[in-house]
Amino acid sequence: MSMSASSDFIALCQEQMALLAQGLGASLSVVYLTQELVETPTNEAKLIPVVVYPETAVGRAGTALALPTHRGKFLKAAKEFPAPLHDFREDGGSTHLKGEYLLSGDQFVLPLIHEEVMLGLLVTCREDRAWNAIERSSIERIAQTLAISCMLDRRQAWLEQQLHQQQILQDRQQDLLDNLLHQFRNPLTALRTFGQLLLKRLRPGDINREVAASIVRESDRLKELLQSFDEVIDLTAEDLAPLKLLQDKVNVNQPKPSLLLPKAGEKEADFLVADVLEPLLVSAKAIALERNLLISAEISPNLPFVRANAIALREVLSNIIDNALKYTPIGGKILIKTGQEKPHFQGIIISDNGPGIPNKDLLHLGERHYRGVQAQTSIPGTGLGLAIAKQLIEQMHGEIEVHSPAIYSHITSPNMPGTTFIIWLPLA
Repeated sequence: MSMSASSDFIALCQEQMALLAQGLGASLSVVYLTQELVETPTNEAKLIPVVVYPETAVGRAGTALALPTHRGKFLKAAKEFPAPLHDFREDGGSTHLKGEYLLSGDQFVLPLIHEEVMLGLLVTCREDRAWNAIERSSIERIAQTLAISCMLDRRQAWLEQQLHQQQILQDRQQDLLDNLLHQFRNPLTALRTFGQLLLKRLRPGDINREVAASIVRESDRLKELLQSFDEVIDLTAEDLAPLKLLQDKVNVNQPKPSLLLPKAGEKEADFLVADVLEPLLVSAKAIALERNLLISAEISPNLPFVRANAIALREVLSNIIDNALKYTPIGGKILIKTGQEKPHFQGIIISDNGPGIPNKDLLHLGERHYRGVQAQTSIPGTGLGLAIAKQLIEQMHGEIEVHSPAIYSHITSPNMPGTTFIIWLPLA
């Protein structure tokens, strides 16, 4: 279906038809554009009036001006358009004017043709006298101007649509790349921590110390490469600002960019929360030991099964636990607890005694790249962890609650109010 006319093209039509009225005495003029009917098997076209001059004659446009009976496919090449009707010269003779349709002595239609494409019609009439040859020549020039302008307008609309689609694709690629980099950090941190712990436990002279040292060394190298990669793709706010397109003229329905997790083919299943949580606790406790943090885990036995995606849930828990480890100060405490219940849901609590989250930042949790007050600290972050977690939980029909100050006050203090996350998962 053809694209709608822009306001600039409408304004040009109004100016040209004002010239018809003021310079040539036209009493009524209408510009029609063609529009293919995609729902008809014959692909016939209809004429859509886009400008009527004067505007007070809008109600007359459909009845006052007769249109050619040859409707056909208006968006075909001009050479395929029906042969013109006879036009009458002032001396009483007749001639064929290419593309001109005489409907009465004072009214005729000019097709808007550019590069052998029929774009629409210019219909004009004068009530007091017929048009002479000089006036018809002037009207033909106006029709040619409108045809060129219409083609340029449609090309601009098409280019804007293509640009908008490219912007959507670029944003999707950027989101997927950001997700990949963020998901890469957690296993890298755990790998480096395990290498350091292994190095500490091996005695001097042990042949495996070199292996452990290599794990730490290569982990540090990966961390440096990741940081360099971040710097290369770290565009400024001006670079990332979306292009200023006329959104009201471009309507592109694109699906929301999907996350890297869950992987293609992975489906929701019934499983125990402990099966996903306990391996994560091993890594979390190792990292906490290195950072002088205390992790307290309370995994209730005999919990009911939940219905979720295990891989996606692992990513959600990993991101939230990583945030707790990152923002809890040295000597702080982290509580991970299961067994909370509400109708049709089972909850997992992750609570810390860190500095907490200001109320103004709580309103923006889950927005991509938003870090709030944490952006002013030296703690590294991308503002993606909670955004990924929130979207994955919503895909699994679960919920995330955030409380700051923390609702478990036995591990907090007035100076360290902490934060509590509750991940609610649907019961099997």
